[in-house]
Amino acid sequence: MKAQIVRRPPSSKVVVPPINFACVERALYRCGQPAPINFPFLKELRLKTIVWLAVEDPSDQFFAFADEHGIDVHHLGIVTEGSNPWDQLTESSIVTALNIIMRKEAYPLMVCCGMGRHRSGTVIGCLRRLQGWNLASISEEYRRFAGARGGRVLIELHIEAFDTATVDIDMDNVPQWYRTNLTQQYQHQQLIRDEEREENNQEEPATGLPTNASLNNELSTHQIQTTVS
Repeated sequence: MKAQIVRRPPSSKVVVPPINFACVERALYRCGQPAPINFPFLKELRLKTIVWLAVEDPSDQFFAFADEHGIDVHHLGIVTEGSNPWDQLTESSIVTALNIIMRKEAYPLMVCCGMGRHRSGTVIGCLRRLQGWNLASISEEYRRFAGARGGRVLIELHIEAFDTATVDIDMDNVPQWYRTNLTQQYQHQQLIRDEEREENNQEEPATGLPTNASLNNELSTHQIQTTVS
């Protein structure tokens, strides 16, 4: 008996992510400019905020989708120095984007630009600076999304020179993934200090979970280190 081939029509529930879509951190996403075919996918993310970094305005369909689902759209891609769409984001736009990203009430959140490459890559690269990533890892991530043509040297230099101290961080209002990241850094530094004390035959202090005050101290030290490096 020959096997029968059953041909089924495409499912109406198929969802298509936007170009260059990726998860940056928990409930934090990046992508290129969404098209109407991507709206069912975006609906599943239950977004509260979209940081729009493209020079051009979002389409009317996109605004209608955002209004229908109660999504706040922050258009930060407007170029204030020149009108060339290839111009880089201004420093103020990057800081504003990061200030939004560092507020937990804005989540779930998505960062997007025309193709999800250079402008999104700039903001995410500066975010990685805040997280304490080394520059090699930041450049590798940026170039991975930049595509076959590679990244732009000026953008990588901009990320390297970005002053992380200009970002307003309230430890009582940061997203959970950032608190977890900073706590891990704190515990790692504490472990190093404890090992140094043991080597010097000093009394080992009691360790535990960091308080907001200790995290703020760690954050201040971390910002100084990233600014100097």
